[in-house]
Amino acid sequence: MINVIAPSRYKINRRNIRMMVEAAAARVMDKNELNVNVVFVGKNKMRKLAVCYKNENVALPVLSFPYRDDLLGEVIICYPQAVLLAAERSKTVDQIISFLIEHALKNLSDL
Repeated sequence: MINVIAPSRYKINRRNIRMMVEAAAARVMDKNELNVNVVFVGKNKMRKLAVCYKNENVALPVLSFPYRDDLLGEVIICYPQAVLLAAERSKTVDQIISFLIEHALKNLSDL
């Protein structure tokens, strides 16, 4: 199960995000059952998470948190940072989000 959680102000297509997660998981993981939450947040929330868990006072583009039991983990993506990265790298926001998801899943699978 792939849960996508995002405020309505962010222009995301939940179906596309689920497909991105499935494709990235197929590339980096060997799990048959994938249970993950993908959460989109703003800069302030991401900065608070980064200060709390990484001791960094910046809005990181992505954070991943592993869980036990049947849930693989949670991927937190800072949507405004994804937009900035897309502009800097001359890519689409969807390409950057896909890259961030794959990066986070790779980190989760290494644990």
